[in-house]
Amino acid sequence: MDLNAIKNRLSQLQTTNNRTSNLWKPQPGSQVVRIVPYKFNADNPFIELYFHYDLGGKNYLSPISFGRPDPIEEFAQKLKSTGSKEDYRLGKKIEAKMRTYAPVVVRGEENQGVKFWGFGKTVYQELLSIIADPDYGDITDAVSGRDVAVEFKTAEETGKSFPSTSIRVKPNQTAITEDASLLETINSSQKNITEIYQERSYDELTQALNEYLNGDSSTEEQEKEESVSEAPSTTSDAKQTTDAFDDLFNN
Repeated sequence: MDLNAIKNRLSQLQTTNNRTSNLWKPQPGSQVVRIVPYKFNADNPFIELYFHYDLGGKNYLSPISFGRPDPIEEFAQKLKSTGSKEDYRLGKKIEAKMRTYAPVVVRGEENQGVKFWGFGKTVYQELLSIIADPDYGDITDAVSGRDVAVEFKTAEETGKSFPSTSIRVKPNQTAITEDASLLETINSSQKNITEIYQERSYDELTQALNEYLNGDSSTEEQEKEESVSEAPSTTSDAKQTTDAFDDLFNN
């Protein structure tokens, strides 16, 4: 029996459980949330993270989220600049893509504390436009903020190949809660986003990239926190660039 393998798998499952319990994804229909201040950055409730999606069945948080170098991103940009259509296509597929998160309290589930809602560019732009409008004020304010109605439709409901999310800010200004004890619980429950998505080291990401290019990825499924924005690249595409890896990455 390989105890190290068992311990590693247990750690993976615990990480997945922690992530799932701290994320909120809208379900089909209409729900109401309250975006609350991010206590680790009082100036901005939104957290922009970049991910490499589906590298051998796994997703990786990119260090560029925090202004640090990322070997996968460096390689992707070099691929895009070779002049080869195949390289460009692969570079686009493995380059980091942005996902924005906001801490929210889900109405009707306030006792579960703060969760993180992840959304794409369209919803993000709508929320920024609303917050920039002085008529709305600070919608995250604990006393005089505003709730946000979120309507989610599946791909089947939209009749398209992808689901849709629409938002509407409630007109009335309300408190997060009138219960002081519950408010304290809500405030204390908020985690740092880096407790949910752990950053890998430069060397770890380099190894992951090498394994992906060589088609040597793990068969274990890693929990995917969001829908993948582009179709995964094929193993044959990856292998076509394996020989060029050293030339591109080391120059």
